[in-house]
Amino acid sequence: MRLSRVNLLAATALAAAAALPIASRPALAQASPDFTWSGQIAPQGWLRIKNLNGPIRVEESTSGKVEVTATKRWRRGDPKDVRFEVKKVGPGQNDVLICALWYEESSCDERGYHSESHGHNTGDVSVDFVVRLPKGTPVDVSTVNGSLGVSGATAEVRASTVNGGIEATSSGGPVIASTVNGDVTARMGALGSEDLRFETVNGSVTVEMPAALDADLDLSTVNGRLTSDYPMTVEGRINPRHLTATIGKGGRRLKVSTVNGSVRLVKRG
Repeated sequence: MRLSRVNLLAATALAAAAALPIASRPALAQASPDFTWSGQIAPQGWLRIKNLNGPIRVEESTSGKVEVTATKRWRRGDPKDVRFEVKKVGPGQNDVLICALWYEESSCDERGYHSESHGHNTGDVSVDFVVRLPKGTPVDVSTVNGSLGVSGATAEVRASTVNGGIEATSSGGPVIASTVNGDVTARMGALGSEDLRFETVNGSVTVEMPAALDADLDLSTVNGRLTSDYPMTVEGRINPRHLTATIGKGGRRLKVSTVNGSVRLVKRG
């Protein structure tokens, strides 16, 4: 899912107010997962995981199936406030969407969360997702308060959070990633044909791509450096904080931006 900047910043304020740490008591968790799901994704379908408070970790599956577990953590909140929902969505109902939902009146779909009264307030109950992903399955993971870690993917990856870093690797690809507070590191073995976007506000961005690259670049920072392993063709005067250039034959747009941090393009050996 692609969140607009306005929605991201609004979610940041809500989530920060809802997730203030309580240092006097450690977070509690069940000894076993609170939720498990296992199954197949239809051809051309996506696995989509949505969370509000807590990290998501994606690993390679060795069973040939998607395997998802989720564990609740809390200090003074009520873990019963959180439930889980699984449904088929998208064209032809080929996508599987799994959401962690806070409170009874909340719901979610491909566009995001919806709640009549609580908004994005999660109290101090968080959810840790662990996803095991079979080969060839594209994945879309999003949270608000939490980090995202994707490894072992072989197809397209989309990752978005607000308060947390992102590290996403696919031996295939492409990868698209955005956060507000945190670093972004993306590695991919294939770029596909669409435009690519990597964004943060407070953090650095590193993008590792194949040696053969054709792209029109838009790299920007305010407090940081712009560096690239790729030879580039630059028209006009070089701006050390905002660079527009062409790599190879050009074509797809590659946009990488931050405010407080550096941008680096890395050529895979």
